[in-house]
Order: sequence, then C-alpha cells, then structure tokens
Amino acid sequence: MTHASSARTVAWLTTGECRVDDLRRVVEVATDAADYPYADDVRDGVLVYGRRLREAVADGDGRREVQAELVRALSDGPGVALFAGAFPEPGVLDQASAVFVEMIDEQRASGTAGGDHFAAAGANDRVWGALDKLALRAPAVFADYYANDVLAVVAEAWLGPGYQVTSQINVVNPGGAAQVAHRDYHLGFMSAQQSLAFPAHVHRLSPALTLQGAVAHCDMPVVTGPTMYLPHSQKYEAGYVASHLPEFSAYFDEHFVQPPLRKGDAAFFNPAVLHGAGTNRSSDVRRMANLLQVSSPFGRAMEAVDRTAMCEALYPVLLSRPSACADERSLLNVVAASAEGYPFPTDLDQDQPLGGLAPPSQADVLRRALAERWSEAALADALRAQADRRIRMR
Repeated sequence: MTHASSARTVAWLTTGECRVDDLRRVVEVATDAADYPYADDVRDGVLVYGRRLREAVADGDGRREVQAELVRALSDGPGVALFAGAFPEPGVLDQASAVFVEMIDEQRASGTAGGDHFAAAGANDRVWGALDKLALRAPAVFADYYANDVLAVVAEAWLGPGYQVTSQINVVNPGGAAQVAHRDYHLGFMSAQQSLAFPAHVHRLSPALTLQGAVAHCDMPVVTGPTMYLPHSQKYEAGYVASHLPEFSAYFDEHFVQPPLRKGDAAFFNPAVLHGAGTNRSSDVRRMANLLQVSSPFGRAMEAVDRTAMCEALYPVLLSRPSACADERSLLNVVAASAEGYPFPTDLDQDQPLGGLAPPSQADVLRRALAERWSEAALADALRAQADRRIRMR
C-alpha cells in the first residue's frame, strides 16, 4: 500500500496529511472483473465468488490459484469479497442460530447489556466469545459449522496456516442505528491520537494481522442494513487516522455501497476497508450475523509471562521514585517493559468496551495507580480483579 498524498516514504503520519481528495483518488476506481477470473460477478465494485471458486478449490493447484487471487482482491483490489452460498446447508445455519438465540435470551434474562465497539450499548444483541461458547454448548453444531471450506480458503490465503478464529454474534434489531464508519482491529480500535503514536510502516502492517468476515444467518436485503463498505479504501495509508475525521465520515456516507446478502452468504474483507453496519429499517427482521475475526498466528508473544506478579513486585519501587520531568519517562519505560500494554485478548462478557473502544490494559491500571498513589493492596486488588475478568467464567 502506498500513501496516496505523496510518493515519498514517510515515517510518521499526521492528521494534516489526511485529505479527502487523496482518498477519492484511491477509491474512485472501477473493479475490473477481467482481473479476477475466479469471481462470478462484480456487484457495486465488490467481487462476488460462487460456483467458479468452489469448482477450482476442489484440487490443490486450483486452490492455490484461487488463494493468490483472493490475496490480490483483498490487498490491491476492492478489499471486499462476497461468497454466495458459502454456507450451503440451511440446517447447519439454523441449528447454530438456535444456539445463539438461546445465549441472547439468557443474557437478556440476566440483565446483561452487551457493550459494542462502534454502536451504543444495548442497541444490538451481542454474544461475545461465541466461538468457544458454541463449542462447549453444542460441539456437534460447532463441528458442522466450522467444517466450512470457504472460511479455510480465505483465512489461509490472507493469514497462512495456524490462523486463529474468533467469533461474535451481532443481532441488529429493527430500528437499530448504523455504526460509524471505521476500520477494524488492531489500529482501528484506537483513537486517532493513539494510532498516530505508531510509525507509518505499522499502519501498513496492521491489516495483514487480521481478516474480517461475516456470515449471514438470515436474508439481508438493504432495508435490514447489511454492512456498508467503501471498496478500495484499504489502500489509503492514513485511513486509521482519517476515519476519525468528520470530512472522511461525510465522504463515506455519500459513497458507500451496501450489497445485500442471502442466508448462508459470507463476506470477507481487509480490516482496513472503511465499513460499518447499516441501519435496520425493517419492522420485523432481527438481522443476525456471525462476525468472524481471524488472526495471524504471529500476533502473539513467544513466551507466557506473569505480568501481574511483576507489577505487584515493582510497584513499591516505582511508587518511591520521583515522577517529575526527566524521571517520568524512565518510570513509564519500566511500566512499558513490565505491564501488559494491550487490552486484548480478553473476555468481553466480563471486560466490556463500555465508554471506549477497548477496556483498560494492565499498563493503564498501573499508570493510574502511580498517578493517584494507590496503596499496594489497592493495586493488587485491581490487578487481580482485572485478571479474573480476562478469564472466561462459566
């Protein structure tokens, strides 16, 4: 991906470099079906795969060629691909949907309000961590569902072997409002200021760490608010910053496409594509999708570290150090080297992103404790409570 506003290589992005005209030059291009021979169609600039893909992946050579095309589609092409009939057995979807509805009903009965990243809490019905919940509650249904080969083909193409699947059920109820246009995990779950702290090459790298997908568990005509996309927007390098700016949101609202889905269809897209769930304007359709977030196997540390014990041991020392001027950076460096600085992965049932895009990290807790001069016991209690929230409770 190249930065649209300049041919030079930049080390750091700035909001001043974010110009809608640069985005316009990137996205206002046609998606040429001739460049994607395994696609059956192009719909609103989005590639649609179906029979040709299924026939080609039946043998090893064809599978590799299809995957090479999918990589081009997700990186240099529109960044979005729809897979018609990806889950062809309606019985498999119906069984999984029934289990998910049970989970949602139980959440409602318990008064649990599901937080959301880009929509108001309670507007939608969410099941966080649906992957292992489904496996533990209905293992046979899980096996049938995740035997799906379309998911394997796309995930292997984008992330290679060893990819890690996670799943969240999202039900947008009638009247449910659209999400704000955004990019996704990792940098997409940060504020503009947070993302600016990362060098430009990390902005280019972030999309290669994750694949976003959604499986339609019901028919999704446009009136029900299927996902809105801005094809080709993943090629705009400053997009993680620009997505927070009102002029870019306005451009998205004027130019997005919203391809409808049928039950059993799936969409997979580069997480850097600007997108958002649409408004459900129907009167009676609870639009259910299984949101799949597939992660690179390289997105994890090599060693397991007891960072909670480290924080507890270091806290008295850090608390005794002066925090003015020159010493403050040294203190923060110790925090960065010891505490877990990233809030994910976590159990989002227990550790929900209410009031922000992500729950606080362990480093956030330690920095707050130092700033407010908590007692050692208070920090220990906070760290242990946080650790408990990150472990799934059954």
